[in-house]
Amino acid sequence: MSHNPLLVEKFAGSYEAIPFDQIEEKHFLPALEEAIASGKKDIEAIKANTAPADFDNTIVALDEAGKLVGRVSSIFFNLNSAETNDEIQKIAQEFAPKLTVYSNEILLDEALFERVKTVFENTNLDALSPEDKTLLEKTYKGFVRNGALLAEDQKARLTEISTELSKTSLQFGENVLAETNKYVKIVENKEDLAGLPDFALEAAAAEAKNQEAEGQYALTLQYPSYIPTMTYADNRELRKELFLAFGQKGFHGDDLDNQEIIKKIVSLRHEKARILGYKNHADFTLEERMAGSPEAVKGFLNDLLEKAKPVADEQVAEVKAFAASKGLEGELQRWDWAYYAEKLKKEKFAIDDEILKPYFQLEKVVDGVFETARRLFGITFKQIDIPVYHEEVTAYEVKTEAGDYVGLFYADFFPRKGKRNGAWMTSYRGQSNVHGDQQRPHISIVCNFTKPTATKPSLLTFNEVTTLFHEFGHALHGLLANTTYSSLSGTSVYWDFVELPSQILENWAYEKECLDLFAKHYETGESIPMELITKIKESANFLEGYQTLRQLSFGLLDMAWHGQAPEENTKVGEFEKKAMAPTELFPTVESTCMSTSFSHIFQGGYSAGYYSYKWAEVLDADAFEAFQEKGIFDVTTATSFKENILSKGGSEHPMTLYKRFRGDEPKTDALLKRAGLLK
Repeated sequence: MSHNPLLVEKFAGSYEAIPFDQIEEKHFLPALEEAIASGKKDIEAIKANTAPADFDNTIVALDEAGKLVGRVSSIFFNLNSAETNDEIQKIAQEFAPKLTVYSNEILLDEALFERVKTVFENTNLDALSPEDKTLLEKTYKGFVRNGALLAEDQKARLTEISTELSKTSLQFGENVLAETNKYVKIVENKEDLAGLPDFALEAAAAEAKNQEAEGQYALTLQYPSYIPTMTYADNRELRKELFLAFGQKGFHGDDLDNQEIIKKIVSLRHEKARILGYKNHADFTLEERMAGSPEAVKGFLNDLLEKAKPVADEQVAEVKAFAASKGLEGELQRWDWAYYAEKLKKEKFAIDDEILKPYFQLEKVVDGVFETARRLFGITFKQIDIPVYHEEVTAYEVKTEAGDYVGLFYADFFPRKGKRNGAWMTSYRGQSNVHGDQQRPHISIVCNFTKPTATKPSLLTFNEVTTLFHEFGHALHGLLANTTYSSLSGTSVYWDFVELPSQILENWAYEKECLDLFAKHYETGESIPMELITKIKESANFLEGYQTLRQLSFGLLDMAWHGQAPEENTKVGEFEKKAMAPTELFPTVESTCMSTSFSHIFQGGYSAGYYSYKWAEVLDADAFEAFQEKGIFDVTTATSFKENILSKGGSEHPMTLYKRFRGDEPKTDALLKRAGLLK
């Protein structure tokens, strides 16, 4: 094969940026093969070292081994999420298992483990720096949690399970994506879309053109189409149809059905946990989380449930009464909720997305988050012209105000066919500083915001504004990383700690001092009026009891799937119904199922971890109080947050880092107060 752009030692140019313009699908598998061969050589060199095993020649060397594998796979999997196609998806079916086999071979290599064990048992931990100590413990535990102390037949079975799981969860995700892309509702008459705002009608007309139905309207299950339809469409039957289509993804009993796949994933995860000596998958997973155990998580979720349920019941009763007063006949159904909730919100607070959106032009909001980062952490963002993986992606150089290079930042904002739903932050290259070789990070955020139309720029809903702040908070965690080892850098932290930097940043979007930086009307340039800011804050807790219950229901469902032995002959729909019963606020819709498209836990990394969103809200509410006490742009508080949280990654236990910033453990009071759940 001719030159493979993925296989150079360092990418060319001053940023060592990925040469996306040179990379083709055909390069990935050969690059992975070669990277794996090179990684294996690194491992052989560690084992062949005749000097006694020590921290540097074994633990650090192992952490540095296979760097090329990390690079090739991060580029590949990021593209598979943000810019995929049939070819990439086909490669993924081969790519993922090869990677699993490679990492399993390392983790089950007895000679290598012997060296790691020798260092672990013979090193005076007190003599190590906190980060070195964390790396040593994490490395040793990594082997043990992957079966290094097991008998040969058990090791072999673990390898089979890991390979099977990587294939199965990929299939789960592909089915969800295919189901999402498959559904298109063509609407001929504009009257059938009464209630839909202009932006949604324009987007639906543009989508119809894509679907070769020019002059009509096309609705899809992509969020920028689905959410406005559910929120604004007067046509109840239309809302019901979309709701059912959305809720039935992977639940049709056809070739895209995910029910058997879920049972397989759950069963394999349980078997793996049992082989490793844990009660269940949650028990195994939570050993490496702040929460520590399934009991702690269930206690946490049930405690919040107890406080939120009475408030949620009152709020649902209020929306029901309101809907009845507006002429709704019969019972309020799930497909009515967003529609009437939005109308009630507008009546109560005289505010809705359509009033706010003109103040949230995407480019200005982006400038606003950049300015927020400059004021808090002293960093600047400058747009640069380097290769990107799609023409809609923008690249930025990040520097300190003193001019020191911080890293690269990519932003990818609009939905398209090859991109999965939702919003996420990711890394193409982590930060590290081993033996004084400082490698700065390349970080990306990917969102699905409303595209500009022929007549309007991209105008964000307030929810999209907070999403941008959220993902940008994750990006700061990656960009401001300053640790020695890349495996402990940036977002490489306990899963229930990773949402703190993202969720805390959302708080700024509610503050006048921050909104004044960017919330300017896209036509007149006038700043957002104070009365609207007051209404944003007042309405922030609108239906918060209901929203809390919704999040808790997902957390409880996740713990039900992973916190016990899988039952024989489980019927996925019935199992889900039972798990979510304590949080139920509406009549059940038998033909729908959340689990079959619950990508967070069956494809992403949130299995036995969905509770961590709420857990992190406790952290972020408590931490933001520190800023409120001193001022939201107080540099001393921001510097402490940067030095103790953002720059430290996973180099020490998160509670140690948190207490260093805050002076104490977090309390739920700040969250309950903020959410209006304290009676």
